[in-house]
Amino acid sequence: MFRKAHTLMALLLAFALVLTGCSGKEAGSEESGSKKTIKFMHLWPAGSSKQQNLIVQDIIKQFEAENPDVKVEVEVLENEQYKNKIKVLSSSNELPDVGFTWAAGYLQPFVKGGLFTSLDDVLEGGLKDSFVPGTTEAYAIDGKTYGLPLELNIAPIYYNKEIFKKYNLEVPKTYEEFETIVKTLKDNGVAPIALGNKDRWTGSLWYMYLADRIGGPDVLTQAINREGSFEDPSLAEAATEVQNLVKADAFNKGFNGLSNDEGKSEFMNGNAAMYLMGSWELPNLTTNEEVPQEFRDNAGFFKFPTVEGGKGDIDSWVGGPGVGMFVSENSKVKEESKQFVKFFVEKWGEQAVTKAGVIPATKVDTEKVELPQLYIDVLNELNKSTNLTLFADVQMSASVAETHLNLIQSLFGNEVKPKDFTKQHEEALAKEE
Repeated sequence: MFRKAHTLMALLLAFALVLTGCSGKEAGSEESGSKKTIKFMHLWPAGSSKQQNLIVQDIIKQFEAENPDVKVEVEVLENEQYKNKIKVLSSSNELPDVGFTWAAGYLQPFVKGGLFTSLDDVLEGGLKDSFVPGTTEAYAIDGKTYGLPLELNIAPIYYNKEIFKKYNLEVPKTYEEFETIVKTLKDNGVAPIALGNKDRWTGSLWYMYLADRIGGPDVLTQAINREGSFEDPSLAEAATEVQNLVKADAFNKGFNGLSNDEGKSEFMNGNAAMYLMGSWELPNLTTNEEVPQEFRDNAGFFKFPTVEGGKGDIDSWVGGPGVGMFVSENSKVKEESKQFVKFFVEKWGEQAVTKAGVIPATKVDTEKVELPQLYIDVLNELNKSTNLTLFADVQMSASVAETHLNLIQSLFGNEVKPKDFTKQHEEALAKEE
């Protein structure tokens, strides 16, 4: 199952193709006797994604029971096989009626090739309001929505309650309070923040939050989509704040040469007090029995603090949806396929957390589910979120994303000045116009 931002980035690199010259009718689905058949392809095999697979089977069974004139024909492939087959099918215009896709840059060539149909009509009637703000927007191109997300990852700052208690520290609400925590921990010989920035996207999370809190929820996205400029002063200020954290020894030693897993271990073994990472880590902090119970009991999280004078909102998150569902533009059972997607999204949201430990892109009524408290707290925060800013490298084209990630590592290594950091981003983005 797709989990991490860099996994999606790899997909973007693999699929940075423009699908042109597609013609002819899709082989697609045909009526089988008196029943119409929806061909559905997904990437959750029973072996590697058992719980997700069981949920899919259950949803299909319910849908067919409520729609006796429709049969859902399923093909299941593991992640890499799925990506390769979708690529082949798209080139010959033979996509399944319903399948899985990813947001932003991955989605774009399929939309440009006229392969995915708009799902705006599916979102009508209240379905759109059931999604966490910002999730369906990640699947929109030129004002139309071409995919409905199933999964959602956001990035809280996890912290060690025992360490905080030892040094009389409270969860910070302002960045000034956060800086005081960093100094207190540093003065007491504790690494304030665990980070493995060899993977680069990990450092990008810190930069993105600072950009959001200083410049507001739209400044970074608008710079990337060319409605704004990356040389906006707030984006340079965010880069400066990153380097101020580095100068304050906020991160564990050698962070720029450590992988994310190596950096994470500093938090998991109690050497560092805080760790900014996606909500895919929640099982490690709640139900993973390989992690000591004492550590799991001491794990908490808080929202990235607000910056004084900044335009950002503490309820604005950095993150992004995982897989979503598309309907083929050339499907012979398009209306039935849209009904199936709507049904699937609604039913998936009811089961994903409790049965698979996956946070859905739709809001969850936490009073109706039995989950570890940390899950409940994260879900409650999601339900009142005001914005979701999609991971920067996911928003960008493959080449610009590579520039961004390299510059992030240079920024954390004090190898580039903030204004040069923003200027080089702007130059890379301008070349794409």
